[in-house]
Amino acid sequence: MTRYLLRRLTFLVLTLLLTSLLIFVITQWLPGDVARVILGREASETSLQQLRERLGLNQPLPLQYLHWLGNFVVGEWGISYSTELPIRALVLERLGNSLMLTLVAVLMAVPLAVALGVISGLSEGSWLDDAINVASLSVVGLPEFVTGLLLIELFAFQLHWLPSSSSIDTGADFPDVLPSLILPALTASLVLLAYIARHTRAGVSAELKQTYVRTAVLTGLPWRTVVTRHVLPNALLPAITVTAVSVGWLLSGLVVVENVFNYPGLGRLLIFAIDRRDLPLLQAIALIAALGFALSNLAADLLYAYLNPRIRLG
Repeated sequence: MTRYLLRRLTFLVLTLLLTSLLIFVITQWLPGDVARVILGREASETSLQQLRERLGLNQPLPLQYLHWLGNFVVGEWGISYSTELPIRALVLERLGNSLMLTLVAVLMAVPLAVALGVISGLSEGSWLDDAINVASLSVVGLPEFVTGLLLIELFAFQLHWLPSSSSIDTGADFPDVLPSLILPALTASLVLLAYIARHTRAGVSAELKQTYVRTAVLTGLPWRTVVTRHVLPNALLPAITVTAVSVGWLLSGLVVVENVFNYPGLGRLLIFAIDRRDLPLLQAIALIAALGFALSNLAADLLYAYLNPRIRLG
């Protein structure tokens, strides 16, 4: 298991290095002049040149990349061009907000989706299987902003159970902001529900057709034991992959949900950085998002290896 973990960690580091290079190259291709965006259209060429030199924008691109990556690794992420605030504090604050929203969304979506997928797979072809498939696909087919607005109308304006806005104070504790997280988390979890449930159903259905299941039943093992000890550990592997990718998406991809509920997460900060062409801020957010994807996939790989030892021995 130790060798497997070391291999996965090495692969993670190499992936992040390549991703950081791609992020830097792509951000350099964005249209517009950073100095012009900061100083405005009326700035003189002399002022623009001085600002470019101060920001290091006149240096060769390889040197800019190495300087940026080295500073990022040691925690010196620089100052935001548009807000003039330390990027590290700004990004980590928004990352904390996104992590809280991700946690609530995962706790809502994953247990329910896995349960529905298992029930659907065990009752394949029945009316219950059809009902679960139709219901989950109907929910996921709605755009996120439509789902969010419907939930706001029902739970905030009609029932008055939850706040319509999820704008939270800086540094607020999780218990204090939990009521503001429920509606955006529920909106995000409904998007994930069908994907995780269908992958779980497909895994359960495929495993039930395997020879070892029939053999276990014929040897007299109770059906509950066959399902819980033999079918589910293998059937849940596809669902683990989808869940891991979903966690990475939840960290920085909830742009629509965050805008509907006015939630100060990493996704809204990413759009802000793109609009202002704030390259250091944009690069930091993109690399943090890539790190989130990499860590969630590493967790999925380790869980894979735990559930199926053949993976780590292969």
